Amino acid sequence: MRYMLLMNYEGGAGCDVPMSEWAPEDIAAHIDYQHALGRELTTTGELVDGQGLAAPDTSRTVTWDGRNAPVVTDGPFAESKEFLAGYWTVDVDSQERALEIAAKASAAPGKGGVPIQQPIEVRQVMAAPTTGS
Repeated sequence: MRYMLLMNYEGGAGCDVPMSEWAPEDIAAHIDYQHALGRELTTTGELVDGQGLAAPDTSRTVTWDGRNAPVVTDGPFAESKEFLAGYWTVDVDSQERALEIAAKASAAPGKGGVPIQQPIEVRQVMAAPTTGS
């Protein structure tokens, strides 16, 4: 079963200071923690993909009616706390394991090494229907 673990830009209960205001060593510790978790999931064969995303002001919204030229805009944007900051896609045996991984991601260190307690949305990836032949 595949799950996406979705992280927004909002801080958690242990993080009320934006990362841009952290000490460089705290940023490094946070990123090192994320890389270590990625290595762990790679070793267990559970990691499908995981990426941090660029700042929301670099994103574009595309709509298309299938006939005319696509419309590309730089908004509208949701509130900053609703911006997707990154994700992990994992392939695990159970929802419980996906929740366990999300808990580890939520405990990443923040300013002063305090776990940020970032909310992680855990959402199962829908399987594409198969057609019989």
